Amino acid sequence: MTKNRISIENIASRDASDPLKHLREEFHIPEGLVYLDGNSLGPAPISVFSEIEKVTHQEWATDLIGSWNKAGWFELPVKVGAVIGEIIGAGPIEVVACDTTSINIYKAIHAALSLRPNRHVIVSEGGSFPTDLYMLEGVASTNPLTTIRLEGRDGDTIDELIDEDTAVVLVNHVDYRSGKVRDIGALAELAHEKGAIIVVDLCHSAGIMPVELNRNNIDLAVGCSYKYLNGGPGSPAFLFCANRHLAAVKQPLSGWWGHNAPFAFDQGYRADPGIKKFLCGTQPILSFRAMQAGMELTRNVEIDDIREKSMALTSLFIELVSEFGEAHNVGIASPLDANERGSQVSLTHEDGYEIVQAMIELGVVGDFRTPNIMRFGFAPLYLSYRNVYDAATKLKETLETGLWREERFRQTSMVT
Repeated sequence: MTKNRISIENIASRDASDPLKHLREEFHIPEGLVYLDGNSLGPAPISVFSEIEKVTHQEWATDLIGSWNKAGWFELPVKVGAVIGEIIGAGPIEVVACDTTSINIYKAIHAALSLRPNRHVIVSEGGSFPTDLYMLEGVASTNPLTTIRLEGRDGDTIDELIDEDTAVVLVNHVDYRSGKVRDIGALAELAHEKGAIIVVDLCHSAGIMPVELNRNNIDLAVGCSYKYLNGGPGSPAFLFCANRHLAAVKQPLSGWWGHNAPFAFDQGYRADPGIKKFLCGTQPILSFRAMQAGMELTRNVEIDDIREKSMALTSLFIELVSEFGEAHNVGIASPLDANERGSQVSLTHEDGYEIVQAMIELGVVGDFRTPNIMRFGFAPLYLSYRNVYDAATKLKETLETGLWREERFRQTSMVT
């Protein structure tokens, strides 16, 4: 097997001067594992174990229902939302943590439509993450006048699809397949020129790069907390609504947590005047307590420092893969310019699924997305430059030995 041109000594030097290297000790990562799937599920922060013990043994088992007040359970959606707001460039009263990304998309799109009641066109990306498109179909099914225009189906670009009939533009900040970053500030400016509302999906950018929702004049946004925010499997998502819209905006899931006075038990619904109007029903408190550990770790690091290391890690991986990838029919689907790339590198190969499975057996965890995308996520809080070097080396080994051709790697699992 040929050697990488970048030396181990160079890698060691990068790790020695890394200002974020101490944060790896804050996460539980199995010995010997190179975990490059934080863009799907972040690892567990060490502090989460004591939090889970406290909330189950003390708050739930001992204090029981009193913990809604004593432990502040009822206020967790707003409290955690304020922390997320710091991370994504929003105000403390503009973000609420709740429900799932899919449910929040449904609420956000309806809310955006409520701000433009005389318009009925929704513009989005044909290559969007499927749940975004599925939820748009659900929204459209509630109003026969609503139509959906998709980039790649109804036009080549989002820009050309936005006109004076457009009510809402829904886009992903970072493409889940390629990792390409969209200029949401420029798109917001165009949408607003046409009188439309912009909604942004932040699932692949929250916690890993500057988002600056208010600086970019974004109207609404949604995102999950279990990727780069390390909130745990199925941890609550979040929803942002700019303060300028809160008084007028409406959302259709009028559950009691979104009521202006939930414990008045009124017969009729009166929405909370602020961000809490986007709440619906009782929230998963155990998950909320778990997700706080990851939130605090990210909150206490400058997002620009995270982004700087993120770009360095992904650039190193691309440089290493470029030395051998072409000879093995491996393509690079992510932008080569780090400024246009999120914190993942997507490679292509017609047998990508099998290659990813073989690498997992060798201790490097990535994932696969149809039809031929091998995704590798690079989270600066717990990854080192040596991790990147080792991952590229294992990929080279997998390709050069043909390990991936063994039959056991062709057995597909439910989750890829």
